Amino acid sequence: MPKREPQSWEMVLKRNSVERLKHDLFPTDLTGQWDRLVETSYEKLPEEDIVRLQWFGMYHDKPKIGTFMMRIKIPSGILSAEGLRAIGEISETYGRDQGELTTRQNIQLHYITLDKFPEILEKLKGCGLTTMGGCGDVVRNITGCPVAGVDPDEVFDVTPLIAETAGFFYGNREYSDLPRKHKISIAACQHQCNAPEINCVSLIAMLKDGREGFAVRVGGGQSSTPRLSRHLGVFITRDQAMPVMRAIIDVWQGTTEYRMSRVKARLKFMIDDYGPEEFRKLVEAKLGFALESLAEMPLPETESDHMGIHEQRQPGLNYVGFPVYLGLMSGRQMRELAALTASFGGDIRLTRRQNFIVTGIPTAQLDDVIAQVGAIGFPLEANGLYASSIGCIGDPHCNYAVTPTKTKLATIIERLVNQFGEQVGGLKLNLDGCPHACAQHWTGDIGLQGTTSRGPAGEPLEAFDIILRGGLGKDAAIGKPIVRRVPSPLVEDYVSRLFANYLERRETDETFSHFCVRTPDAELISIASGNATGADAAA
Repeated sequence: MPKREPQSWEMVLKRNSVERLKHDLFPTDLTGQWDRLVETSYEKLPEEDIVRLQWFGMYHDKPKIGTFMMRIKIPSGILSAEGLRAIGEISETYGRDQGELTTRQNIQLHYITLDKFPEILEKLKGCGLTTMGGCGDVVRNITGCPVAGVDPDEVFDVTPLIAETAGFFYGNREYSDLPRKHKISIAACQHQCNAPEINCVSLIAMLKDGREGFAVRVGGGQSSTPRLSRHLGVFITRDQAMPVMRAIIDVWQGTTEYRMSRVKARLKFMIDDYGPEEFRKLVEAKLGFALESLAEMPLPETESDHMGIHEQRQPGLNYVGFPVYLGLMSGRQMRELAALTASFGGDIRLTRRQNFIVTGIPTAQLDDVIAQVGAIGFPLEANGLYASSIGCIGDPHCNYAVTPTKTKLATIIERLVNQFGEQVGGLKLNLDGCPHACAQHWTGDIGLQGTTSRGPAGEPLEAFDIILRGGLGKDAAIGKPIVRRVPSPLVEDYVSRLFANYLERRETDETFSHFCVRTPDAELISIASGNATGADAAA
């Protein structure tokens, strides 16, 4: 039985403006009306059309003066040198030489105008890339382990399935009218670097009785109501992967229960309502057959983001993970990196933590390639915090951000690096400018969410909530906002005190997150605010 009262489509269209605009003119049908969009002055474009442009991977930049952010989908972050060169050229020609790597292994450009978009789309299409479905109520970019197919420790190679999944869902009209966005991740990484805990559906490669297949997690997501995905309790074979992914979506999108409210439209709310056991029955009913049960899902023993130098499964070749400071890459850097990578037949892999990996490097060329990538602007020897920190787009481009983001993250990083050196390398510092959690602040070692506060005279102030105890992996947890509304100028001090106290009081091999778990809220607040340190806090 439905857990929420199903509504008629008439009521859905009355209550939900996005469902209504999809019904009135399906977003991808704007393709046939591009001349109208270009010829209409931006301030006169209907807001409904601005929303429809999301299906083309476009959000309006801030301020709203007619330029757009354009999101390019890159399945599992695997990008050819040709593809990166094309993106770099587009950035230089149309996007003011700016670009950024995202936590869903996309590349985003800014300052794109509607009159140039069709030719940009053709240029991307020529190297197998698309923006279609980068935003909107669709299957978003399929994420995965960036070193799929080259990692000698992976369970098995899932790149064919990733390609099949992207080829089926991207631009598929049948799966472009979902209740909300839908996020899929597929990986065979022993470290589960792709964050299966926070995707709507995650396929985790495993071997069962010698057979290649997947455990399935469902219902993850962040934003203002974060959820860790839950074990569906099944083992599926490689051949069952596509039918199961389709059935999961079909069960969710085939009801009006989750179309009345945009706030409650994500798959995670259906899993909340039904639970994984009941939801499994709905999926099996849609499939027409029962799935094989699996008592426990595989969990990673150790964490890795594949930074540094590694041998590939292909003899004589190596991959190297390079930190990208603040996740930012210029078009020129993309183009130069592409030319270098093409010279030895390698490719580029984008990571969830906004870094990149260069693959296919012959052993004899390792030192030279590392030096050349450093000269382009990405030195391998940079402090590990440069690689482990994440910042959302935020200010100045995002219309949702209420605080600075990349610039604020930069000042925090520099403070920590100057104060603690290599000791801070690897700290997962995740900063967002709003509750949408694009930088996944709920699952960082230290999560920071931009908010507002009030000064002595009631004046508005930029501030941040500090979220602790979050994490992914075998001890996955949604963090808790421990310190609220810290004025922006004080955030560096608060974060610095927390990390210093951890270094002073940590137990053997204790992580920062585990230290926060065993430390009471009041004590953490005192430490962060400077009211107690060291022995005083421990007393």
